Amino acid sequence: MHDTTALLLCDLQNDFIHPEGAYGRAGQSAPAIAALPARLKPLADALRAKGGWIVSTHFTLVPGKGGEPFIADHLRQMRPFLGKGDFAPGSWGHALVDDLAPSDLAVEKLGYDAFWNSRLEWVLRRAGVTRLQVAGIVTNGGVASTVRGAHVREFDVTLLEDGCAAFAPAIHDAAVEGLRPVAAVTTVADALAALS
Repeated sequence: MHDTTALLLCDLQNDFIHPEGAYGRAGQSAPAIAALPARLKPLADALRAKGGWIVSTHFTLVPGKGGEPFIADHLRQMRPFLGKGDFAPGSWGHALVDDLAPSDLAVEKLGYDAFWNSRLEWVLRRAGVTRLQVAGIVTNGGVASTVRGAHVREFDVTLLEDGCAAFAPAIHDAAVEGLRPVAAVTTVADALAALS
């Protein structure tokens, strides 16, 4: 059963989380987000040991001519600090944070839903994964969209409530409540206990 389970880590990348990443340099961080890698590491390690899959999604700014990234207008307005080299494929900032690396499968994503315009569904099906435990950032953005994307594709989805975070606790809480109709909701500790 564990070999059909994947811990899906949404966007836990250096550019989002590390103090020297794109968001950290711009002063865009939150304690709840910074705490996630250490909280998730025991679960990732235990699932690996049981033969489960660690799958990471990587928000990507695709470089165009001269390395200038294609940035959606809405994102440019929300995050004007993003620029050349940020979230670039193969870069340090694009990579999964060290605490959780390596993942078994890594998938570039371009929008909120990790299934949109990506190979995520294809690699999960090839790996035989039917159950997803979803964690990462931000709860109201990429996590919520990806959970809903998994639900409509008929994966058995569980949201790790304290394995994801947003920039404000109230926004996180509202997003979790909004996902209860489409996903089971549990804690990292309970998911870890269920493995043993």
